[in-house]
Amino acid sequence: MDLNLHLVRYLVAVVDEGHFGRAAARLYVSAPALSQQVRKLERAVGAELVDRTAHPVRPTQAGARFLAEAREALAAADRAVAAVESYRREVATTLRLGFMTASAGPQVRAMVDELRRGEPEAVVRLVELPWNLQASAVRDGTVDAALVRPPISDRAGLRFDLVRHEPRVVALPVTHRLAGRDAVGLAELDGEPHVTGDELDPVWVRWWACDPRPSGVPVRYGPSVRTMDELLEVVAAGQAISITGGFVADSHRHPAVVFVPVADVEPCPVSLCTRAADRSTLVTALRRALRAIRTQDDTPRATSPS
Repeated sequence: MDLNLHLVRYLVAVVDEGHFGRAAARLYVSAPALSQQVRKLERAVGAELVDRTAHPVRPTQAGARFLAEAREALAAADRAVAAVESYRREVATTLRLGFMTASAGPQVRAMVDELRRGEPEAVVRLVELPWNLQASAVRDGTVDAALVRPPISDRAGLRFDLVRHEPRVVALPVTHRLAGRDAVGLAELDGEPHVTGDELDPVWVRWWACDPRPSGVPVRYGPSVRTMDELLEVVAAGQAISITGGFVADSHRHPAVVFVPVADVEPCPVSLCTRAADRSTLVTALRRALRAIRTQDDTPRATSPS
């Protein structure tokens, strides 16, 4: 039989109170209705569970055995419900923020700090994402938001809020003819093999390699890499160069690699990617936090009189 825990709670209340009237008042039902519900439970189990002639009402021998186990069942059910409620509270206060390879800099820390000022109980869990999943992880719910860099081939259902622009640099071996320059032009990199990635979207690879080039010179591709460490080793060995974001120069070091700004290439936008239809409390607060720090960044700083 399927045990109706609602009826079991009625029985427990009667036994605990020792009186149908007091138990009915506790449960906000009438005494006759409560008695009917206990009778229904007794019919279901096939035995009388309470002695109605006793004062106070007490369980029968069958009822005592039943209650010993039934109370455990009620406690287990309460724990199960509490576990779900705890999970719901955790979900409601945890924001999963995806990032790729490295953070987007102090703006991101400022954004998270601003979020926590408005939502003190918020927990931001950082999730590192592969290069090729930075936007799709948001769409499929793996993360609630992500810091993304272009290009994004499929933007359907997604919202992008600009965090910052970062310069693009070229990673060169220290022995390269351009390694000592303060900046280089894109045309000076024509003919140099560029790293690629077999597991990456070709659109992504071409965007970062600035392919096609304004000069019309075809871009040649060198070894395929999967991680930033592999990229740096390939560059250090002189097998290829890599045009990448300034964040790489800020967060990665290799004794045989230098990063030189590319002067005539548009900077790379870093955006906060969320699901366009997401109106949850924490995602809304994160967007608001981003607007707040962008406003602070755009506010002219007062200068001291000379």
